[in-house]
Amino acid sequence: MTTINPYINFNGNAEEAFTFYQSVFGGEFLKIVRFKDLVSAEFPVAENEANKIMRIELSIGANRLIANDVPESMGRVNENENRSKIAIRAESKEEADKLFNGLSAGGSVEMSMGESPWGTYFAMFRDKYGIEWTVEFDAKNI
Repeated sequence: MTTINPYINFNGNAEEAFTFYQSVFGGEFLKIVRFKDLVSAEFPVAENEANKIMRIELSIGANRLIANDVPESMGRVNENENRSKIAIRAESKEEADKLFNGLSAGGSVEMSMGESPWGTYFAMFRDKYGIEWTVEFDAKNI
């Protein structure tokens, strides 16, 4: 079966963010690769970037949340862009509330958890790392 796994870019705080996400979702880190792990003549790494994350993967059920830190030489990630969101489909209202309360802590809420105009239990927000999320429970699709 094909799966789709979100991939997020960070400005040097991917490990901190993923430790936070693990505290909300649970799951295990499947991979943590630092830039220093890949140093070679063909791939030199600046000392100030050696411990940054080249790739990190967190298992969430059958899915993976994946990320990296963008090297400073490539420029900063625009944390205020509004182009995409990570959508979570919860299995119950209780799970939706738990995920919303955990992920939105310290962030900014655009739409609080509640009944949506299209008939689902829904919320939309940006977490404290600038990542945009939606959480939704649809009682008709359980």
